[in-house]
Amino acid sequence: MTAAKSKFNWELILLLWLAFFFNQADRQIFNVVLPAVKADLQLSDLELGVISSAFILAIGVFVPVAGYFGDKFSKKKVIIFSVLIWTLATFCTGFSGGFVILIFLRSVVGGSEAFYGPAANSLIGEKFASNLGHAMAIHQTSLYVGIILSGVIGGWMADHFGWRTVFFVFGLIGVILAIWMKFRLEDSHVQKSGNTISFLTGFKILINTKTAVLLTLGFGCMVFVNVGYLTWAPTFLHEKYGLSLTDAGFSSMFYHHLCAFFGVMLSGKLSDRLAVKKPMVRPMIQATGLLLGTPFIFMIGASGSLPWVYFAFGMFGFFRGMFDSNIYASLFSVIHERVRSSVIAAMVMIAYIFASFAPAILGYFKPIFGLSKGVSYLSFFYLAGGLIILSAALITFKKDRENLLNSTFSYG
Repeated sequence: MTAAKSKFNWELILLLWLAFFFNQADRQIFNVVLPAVKADLQLSDLELGVISSAFILAIGVFVPVAGYFGDKFSKKKVIIFSVLIWTLATFCTGFSGGFVILIFLRSVVGGSEAFYGPAANSLIGEKFASNLGHAMAIHQTSLYVGIILSGVIGGWMADHFGWRTVFFVFGLIGVILAIWMKFRLEDSHVQKSGNTISFLTGFKILINTKTAVLLTLGFGCMVFVNVGYLTWAPTFLHEKYGLSLTDAGFSSMFYHHLCAFFGVMLSGKLSDRLAVKKPMVRPMIQATGLLLGTPFIFMIGASGSLPWVYFAFGMFGFFRGMFDSNIYASLFSVIHERVRSSVIAAMVMIAYIFASFAPAILGYFKPIFGLSKGVSYLSFFYLAGGLIILSAALITFKKDRENLLNSTFSYG
């Protein structure tokens, strides 16, 4: 395994943090301006849900190619390509005039964003071997900050300048970031020589590693809830409690992701400390986060009081942060670094294709029984995910960890 670096590479983590910021912001700004897009283009709730589902589905479809590229070619080039394409597509979204073009452009954004995650997380795994949980946690905070700020800025811009301006501004800044990364981002140190990695390598290794299978299923449950929440939470507050787009975009994201920030940072440091002697701690922390977060997701839809909804947002976020801190650190505990990008891709593809149905399902049932019940029912997926990952920690993790450490690794 790769030796740990003694010095924390702050420039690398900063550049990836900024890239992940726009990765998440460019996703969330569409969710924030859904009511404005609906009114301007005269779209139905189902059409809006289908557009969001197409975005997530595109990630699931393209991520296997992304994982293969991340292990086969320069991770730096893959990351920069991803950032440049999704930000250009975000910019062009501002010119959209209807349902079909929105599906196309949001699919391009999703498909190109798929190339970022496997390469970036694999690169972090290489560069921060001794403090992986801490580095992953810092990187993950960008997701929370990106979603919070996109909620505030996107909602404010939509209220004052129109929803199209939001996409123009975020897209242009992202292009500038891609240019900066070309000159400053550090590349992978892992050698590409040796056994040939095939397109299906990641799937083969995932399927043959029981812990990876269970982590993927649990991750899929979490992403299903997350996608449904991110898509419809601003609209939920806007329609049920009469908040403006600015206030709904801010409140639906701020309390949740602020608490997630603390959850991920505390859990990342804690898991690094405990995993030195007991690597099983990483999936245990994930399972705990999902199980403890379950009742607060139910509470969001069941409560009729806005302060209690905000409280539920926050607690849901804190325990979500516990899960997020070890998404890939748990996987890396049983997967060799040479093929991590490919295995991440396989994991993300399965989870995101499953999760892509969440926005459309909630959009379909919204006029039938309302968003309140729809949000509450998401809690059952969190419960299922927690139980699945708990079984991975208690039943399969130890053996798969020993297999990685004691066997001669081969791939192809």
